[in-house]
Amino acid sequence: MDNARIYNMSFAGVYPMYIQKAEKKGRTKAEVDMLIFWLTGYDAQTLQQQIDRKTTFETFFAEAPRINPNASKITGVICGYRVEEIDDKLVQQVRYLDKLVDELAKGKAMEKILRE
Repeated sequence: MDNARIYNMSFAGVYPMYIQKAEKKGRTKAEVDMLIFWLTGYDAQTLQQQIDRKTTFETFFAEAPRINPNASKITGVICGYRVEEIDDKLVQQVRYLDKLVDELAKGKAMEKILRE
């Protein structure tokens, strides 16, 4: 896995792809945002600031108000890797977000996705 590439990837560049993936499967931008808020502690205003600043994933997660303590309950395979076994914290957080969006697109109930 090319970790340097993930560190320098623009969150603002990937965010529309998350929305597109969800909308293709009948889900909404609001649901994608809810996942991001849950995982990172951002709200609508602070998320928009990150997008406007075109921050990298490294900055996006470093500046996150609060990573949800239940994030460690996110398990499974994404991009060929088990998210719970990824050693690099940032890469794991990015893959957590990927996994949440993936579960949303697959039609999982929001309560299950948010590990409630």
